[in-house]
Amino acid sequence: MPVNRNALIRYQTLDNCLRNRRRRWTLDDLMEACSEALYEYEGIAKGVSRRTVQMDLQTMRSEKLGYNAPIVVVEKKYYTYEDSDYSITNIPLTDSDLGKLKEVADILQQFKGFAHFRELSGMVQRLEDKIRTARTQQVSVIDFEKNDNLKGLEHLETVYQAILQQKCLEITYRSFWAKSSQTFVFHAHLLKEYRNRWFVLGKKDGISKEVLLALDRIESLNPSDELYCRDETLDTAGYFDHVVGVTVAAGQAVEEVTLWIDSHNAPYVLTKPIHRSQRVVETRPDGIVIALSVQINFELEREILGFGEGMQVLGPEKLIARMRQRIARLSALYA
Repeated sequence: MPVNRNALIRYQTLDNCLRNRRRRWTLDDLMEACSEALYEYEGIAKGVSRRTVQMDLQTMRSEKLGYNAPIVVVEKKYYTYEDSDYSITNIPLTDSDLGKLKEVADILQQFKGFAHFRELSGMVQRLEDKIRTARTQQVSVIDFEKNDNLKGLEHLETVYQAILQQKCLEITYRSFWAKSSQTFVFHAHLLKEYRNRWFVLGKKDGISKEVLLALDRIESLNPSDELYCRDETLDTAGYFDHVVGVTVAAGQAVEEVTLWIDSHNAPYVLTKPIHRSQRVVETRPDGIVIALSVQINFELEREILGFGEGMQVLGPEKLIARMRQRIARLSALYA
């Protein structure tokens, strides 16, 4: 049953009145209290009718809103709660309510790397405890993708604040291929999440081109007094628009990649596109042909290889050649 804002104000006002046993409340008193509340909160000056308050009391007594309020009339004149501890704000949560709260708690947990969500962690834990207490025999029906051992999340808030406040960072970083770590001043511009890993796009001091750092490869991170340089030519909103994943090559052309997908894998690709530019160009008895407008990069190749024999590159020729090389090396591992 949908309830509008004015009705909620009346219900809350009636609840406050009926809980107040220091005063005896007639129907006229309740009408006056509701009228004053609506004027205070909504600026409505026309008042509340006797019939409206009577209907509100009837609704609160009923199961329509789940209140089942124990409203009684004393001496055929004064309204109060039979149970002195009752309030509509203390009604127990339904299974549906608890299910929705559990979903919200799980979603909030996905953002635990940010400080403002860490501040909510106590509330989330209390919420989860309340849910467990109320549903001790229930198990979760949602399993979110998560990696509690993922490194780098401790840097997330610092980088985020550096971007917002336009502050430089001194970073000690070691890539997967470097023999040793390197320390440099970094101008962070954009945070990016891909497959449960976090990256930061920005510029090293003294280097003009943008670089992408993986937060899990950062060894240390501290504020820097260097002057922050914001690249006004950088389109952060569209920087990753033409790639699968996070590898963007400056100056590299966006090309049309054509792929055949067999009929078994076609539904997966249609419901979860490989890239936002994906479009179907042909439907065949044995599958579909799609086209992507993207830069060719490592993540695209890995995505294609992940489909195995269920996907074939039809163009461009250089990507076909690249896939032949990779498949030959893969085949040699099993020779």
